[in-house]
Formats: sequence, structure tokens, C-alpha cells
Amino acid sequence: MSKPPRLLLSLLGALFCGASFAGRAPEPPQPLVKVGYYNSPPAIYADARGEARGSLVDLTRLLLHNAGYRVSFRELPSARLYAGLVDGSIDIWPGSPGKPNLQDQTLEANEQLAEISLNLYYRPGSPTPAFPRDLAARDVILITGYTYWPQINAALQDPALQLRQHRTSTHTAALLMLDRGRGDFLLDYDQSVNQAAKELGIAAPPSVQLVRVPIKFIISARSANAQKLRDDLDRVYRALRATGADLQLRKE
Repeated sequence: MSKPPRLLLSLLGALFCGASFAGRAPEPPQPLVKVGYYNSPPAIYADARGEARGSLVDLTRLLLHNAGYRVSFRELPSARLYAGLVDGSIDIWPGSPGKPNLQDQTLEANEQLAEISLNLYYRPGSPTPAFPRDLAARDVILITGYTYWPQINAALQDPALQLRQHRTSTHTAALLMLDRGRGDFLLDYDQSVNQAAKELGIAAPPSVQLVRVPIKFIISARSANAQKLRDDLDRVYRALRATGADLQLRKE
């Protein structure tokens, strides 16, 4: 009996292997996590093309990918971001915990990603202000869309102080307003002011630190498997930290 031709054996082998692979169940797609943010350069911001940039974006993407998730980023005004966390259209915000309107609607990760300072800036040569006393009947510059901690908001809304609020949409515009005397004080975060001053080619103005603000993952309670998502992120963060991975946000 003659042996089957070598070509026939090769074809049979290929068919057998193909049938074996075809019988395997396809890998389930990785869950998509929708990350919301508002511009806080240099840590997280939208570039000229509307794409998310910054070291907090890089860290968020790294942790989610290592935890087995796909990720998309969406820039939103703060009010819409908070609404998205409440209704579940946004899964995660890498931001500051303790927002009263989110406390019953979200879970907070245990691991802290970073810490930033909320400062009161004033013009060089002016006396160092005491907050909130020295804001009385003065002009304070704020960033449009930003919300602050309850004690800060209470001072800003205190009718006895009679302070005047002026809002602008960018940190560079806010610095220029302060520099040109269109406000007595600027309330803003240190990293954003330092980046804006660098872009303008000027020194950051003197300041008084008001609050040290932790940055954590804030997870919508209405997100699918919210507790698992939080636990996965905490677990991956601890695992990477244990390997000596650099998880610090860059100070650009």
C-alpha cells in the first residue's frame, strides 16, 4: 500500500489545526471604562485635537490596561461630569474626594494617586493675606467650572465678606488678570498655575496654601461592577508600586 503524498498530509494537518482553532471560544472583549475629566493642566487636559493628555491620563490608562479594561476619555464641564458619575454615563473621575453631591453616588478608591495644593495667589509686593478675612470687599479671580471644598465655598458665598467674584476659563487668563490688577487674589491649584506661568514666561505669583487635596479614582456607583472596578484598580496600583514602578505624576 502506497504512502499518502506528503502534500496531502500537510493539507490534512492544516485542516485539522484549523478545525481545532475554530472550535475555541473567542476571547470576550475587555470591558470599556469611560473616564471623565475637566481640564487641570499639566496633569490632565485636552490638547488642540481634543485628545486627553498629561501624566494623570498616562497613569489612568496604565492602571486600567493592567487591570484588563479598555479606556476612553471624555472632557466635560464639572457640572456635567458630576451628573455623569451620578447617572452612570461616566464610570471614573480621577479627581478629589469629598464632594458632598457625590458622596452617596460614588465609591472612592483606597489608593491615593497624587496630592495637589489649592492656593490663594496675590500680587508681588502685596501683604500676605489671611483667608478669608482679607478677602472682604476685594476682587477674587476663579476658574470657570471649578468647584472647591465646602469650607472654601462657604467663605466665597459669605455675604458678610462682600467679595466680588470674577471668572475666567483658563489659568493663563487668570494669571494675566491678576498681573494686570483686574483682581486682588486668584484661587487656583498649584500645578495649573505653575504650568500657566511657564507658558507665559513669568514667575508664579506668591501664594498662601489653603488646602492639600488628594487625587483618587472616584467611581460611579451605577457603573457595572463598580466595586470590582475599584478593587481592581487598587490591586493593580499596589502591585505596580511593589515592583518599584514610577507612579508619580510628572511636574511638567
